[in-house]
Amino acid sequence: MTPPLAPTPPPVANLEFKARLLMVFTLLLVCGAILFVLYARGAFDSTQRLVLMAEDSEGVAVGMDLTFSGFPIGRVHRIELAETGKVRILVDITSKDAHWLRTSSVFTLIRGVVGSPAIRAYTGVLDDPQLPDGAERTVLQGDVSAEIPKVIASVRELMDNLNNLTAADGSMGASLRNLQTLTARLNGPGGALTVAMGSEQDAQKIIAMLDRTQALLAKLDSMAAKTDTQVFGDKGILPQTRDTIVQLQGLLGDSRDSLKRLDAVLQDAQAISGNAKAATADLGVLRAEVDASLRKVDGLVTEINRKWPFARSTEIPLP
Repeated sequence: MTPPLAPTPPPVANLEFKARLLMVFTLLLVCGAILFVLYARGAFDSTQRLVLMAEDSEGVAVGMDLTFSGFPIGRVHRIELAETGKVRILVDITSKDAHWLRTSSVFTLIRGVVGSPAIRAYTGVLDDPQLPDGAERTVLQGDVSAEIPKVIASVRELMDNLNNLTAADGSMGASLRNLQTLTARLNGPGGALTVAMGSEQDAQKIIAMLDRTQALLAKLDSMAAKTDTQVFGDKGILPQTRDTIVQLQGLLGDSRDSLKRLDAVLQDAQAISGNAKAATADLGVLRAEVDASLRKVDGLVTEINRKWPFARSTEIPLP
């Protein structure tokens, strides 16, 4: 038994109109999305042109960003070859970000080992005049991968130098051997003195000389002690000389008194010419006393010269 057929649905009213309306709505939606994307990409922003001159355009592509402090402020619009053989990179800079670029700005094109190249702008002095529209600047290029062969060559040269240094007949080996010899000499009998003099025989000579010098200094100390005792001791030359000088001063005083008495006698002899014989006798006695005093003084001076060499005249002038 066959099932009954489903009833036929009624026809949709205005089906063609609704289909066209849906197509128009979809088209408007696609156009709006495209316009939104263009707006988000800055297609409708006012821009100014910047021309960067580079040696080559390797790695540079249309649509690449120009960054300033890590923020995109422009985009590569076209790449063309100049008549001089260099590459002209036309960059569109948004007007709202153009004030970051000054006449002293520097532009670089850096190609890293990993990742795509990047064009960067650096402005050191923001007070300089603003970069005009259509300005042409040279871009500085830096290729990290181009430095890798140089780095490898430098590392290879460094390894060769290290191998030469650490070889058995190299400089480091010779230095280590010299250091071992120096350590052995330091631990030897002469120690640091052997190292300083160059040989153990010379070091022994220096040690012997020091011993003799020490013995000589000991003798000099003993002689100095004896000299001190003999000169400045209780029975030394200096105390005896001091006593002798005291005695000499006493004798000189006696001589002075005798001379005074002699002067008085001479005055009396001149006043009393009649008693010349008595005055002459008294004068002879006084002269004998003066001679005795002078002999005592001469003996003391001789004794002083014997004990201590005084460099002075011992003559006493007579009147």
